[in-house]
Amino acid sequence: MKARQKRFIFLLGGMIALGATIALVLNAMQGNLSYFFSPTEVAEGKAPLDRNFRLGGLVEAGSFKRMGSDLTVTFVVTDEKRRVPVQYTGILPDLFKEGQGMIAQGKMGPGGIFMADEVLAKHDEEYMPPEVAEALAKGHQEGSAKMRDAQSQPL
Repeated sequence: MKARQKRFIFLLGGMIALGATIALVLNAMQGNLSYFFSPTEVAEGKAPLDRNFRLGGLVEAGSFKRMGSDLTVTFVVTDEKRRVPVQYTGILPDLFKEGQGMIAQGKMGPGGIFMADEVLAKHDEEYMPPEVAEALAKGHQEGSAKMRDAQSQPL
């Protein structure tokens, strides 16, 4: 074998190894990604059913219920357009309460209930995650447009 052929084989082997390494890294990163979805996107079926994702919005007033004496709670998350029921087993953050912004991580369970593994609450009066603020603003605009249309139609 000539030196030129050896260099070509070495270069080809290096490129194959580099490609395999990049493919493995991208595959590992894809498995750890957790995308954000609003209640409207979840209700429209845009959220994955078989993977973890984040659900964010406001905890609907009057929807919080504790299931017996254990740590399981249920509540409803809304973006003022659509609602998604959530079930969580664990200790809630101190700042978690109805009417406040929150993000839950988990996946959809049977009956359209979001089964949360983790719940995060906003941490001061001014802060709201950008994704939640955007989803709420979008839901509020669409809800206001529907109200105007309904009011303008004769009975």
